[in-house]
Amino acid sequence: MSGIKGIHSGKDSKLYVHGGTGTRLHKIWLSMKERCNRVKHPWYHAYGGRGIKICEEWDDFSKFRKWAMANGYSNELTIDRIDCNGNYEPNNCRWATMKEQQNNKRNNRIIEYKGEKYTLTQLAEKIGINKTTLKERLNAGWSVDDAVERPVRKRTKGWRQSA
Repeated sequence: MSGIKGIHSGKDSKLYVHGGTGTRLHKIWLSMKERCNRVKHPWYHAYGGRGIKICEEWDDFSKFRKWAMANGYSNELTIDRIDCNGNYEPNNCRWATMKEQQNNKRNNRIIEYKGEKYTLTQLAEKIGINKTTLKERLNAGWSVDDAVERPVRKRTKGWRQSA
């Protein structure tokens, strides 16, 4: 990974080539910067518009790439902020699957059941119930215990003739 040669050579130059342009990791880095810094970005309101920033260290792609490689980056994962209201910085970011990302969103419904906290989706998956069934039960005013523990009534498909 050598830089360009000549007048603008050296890692301090803005024209230094880091060798990562066009890679998936570089696109993730660019997208992160766009969401936080470019007011006209479609998702700016949910990132930069809420005060989410990128740490100064990660202004340099080479430093971001070094952190990514040391912290489990792979092509199947996406960058995720552990505290979804916190900034993009080494101690608040991780590489996560899309499922992990979906369970770490601001608009998730958090449910406490038997002393543990779950998203609605996590709890539904844990107990083996459809998440829509669980959501509708809770929306109808059922207690968490009833919504989780009452057996699901099996419905028959199609119509039945009247007797």
